Amino acid sequence: MSSQEISEEGLPAGQDTAHGAVAVADDPFADPGLPAHKPRIQDIDERAAKRSERAVALMFTLSMLATVGFIASYVVFPVDKIVYIWPFGHISALNFSLGLTLGLALFLIGTGAVHWARTLMSDVEVADDRHAIEATPEVKAKVLADFADGARESAIGRRKLIRNTMFGALALVPLSGVVLLRDLGPLPEKKLRKTMWAKGKQLVNMNTMEPLRPEDVVVGSLTFAMPEGLEEDAHDFQTQIAKAALMIVRIEPDDIKNKRQREWAHEGIVAFSKICTHVGCPISLYEQQTHHVLCPCHQSTFDLSDGARVIFGPAGHPLPQLRIGVNSEGNLEALGDFAEPVGPAFWERG
Repeated sequence: MSSQEISEEGLPAGQDTAHGAVAVADDPFADPGLPAHKPRIQDIDERAAKRSERAVALMFTLSMLATVGFIASYVVFPVDKIVYIWPFGHISALNFSLGLTLGLALFLIGTGAVHWARTLMSDVEVADDRHAIEATPEVKAKVLADFADGARESAIGRRKLIRNTMFGALALVPLSGVVLLRDLGPLPEKKLRKTMWAKGKQLVNMNTMEPLRPEDVVVGSLTFAMPEGLEEDAHDFQTQIAKAALMIVRIEPDDIKNKRQREWAHEGIVAFSKICTHVGCPISLYEQQTHHVLCPCHQSTFDLSDGARVIFGPAGHPLPQLRIGVNSEGNLEALGDFAEPVGPAFWERG
């Protein structure tokens, strides 16, 4: 059968019988448009809308309580408290409570916002044509109008319960970040300004662990001392010795140039902090002819015959001097604490 014998009734719809081309009747890429809007139960029933409003407000309120719980956890749980929680096992009570409360606070804000958007905010889909990047006055006016419409459709002005609880939740959550600043380290208080030295504390030789007597210190010698009562096996030994370590040097009284240094010494025996005022390195190099001590880290040099002033290097301040004397047993003792903070300068020396 030839093609000429096929009747036109049997051809596909839209076929051009003259040229043999098939034309599609409908455009497959045509814009189908937006589906018909189906109102939600909250749109037609105010009681359902009120229930949704209360649900959202409850989530925001629970978020506020969780944030308060986060802050309270810092007070209630000590850092070293370990508890057993199935299925996690033995974990830190503080870490668990902080993670749980902060996670709940953020989660409840998110779920409250999502529930608010899905049940109470307008769900009418709006199509808008693309426009040029620069905004014309008409576009600006339209944006402001759309913003006003969005604010009105969100019912944030009419749903005061949601608005107020949301503001409360959002206002409290940042407090969690403020509390987290506490984890940057312990508060310094006055720990950097005070050492173990006090009136009546005997000077103990760090090599022999015996109290120092004036006759133990000869001219030209360098001796290291620490406060009486400080034990090497104590848990805070390194913290305390880092502030209280002393250099003991005996200088001929006539060679001491600084008046206060001479008054705070005992028969030419002077006691200075061993901690360099640059970055806190221990000083251990002494030149007996010049009475200079050298920090081995950055070569800061101090003159122990002139108030331990800096004569070379990056250190910014003299070494603090400890006022000493002799007790009734004939041992060297401190007559107080250092007058200045020990070690590197901080906060312009406090």
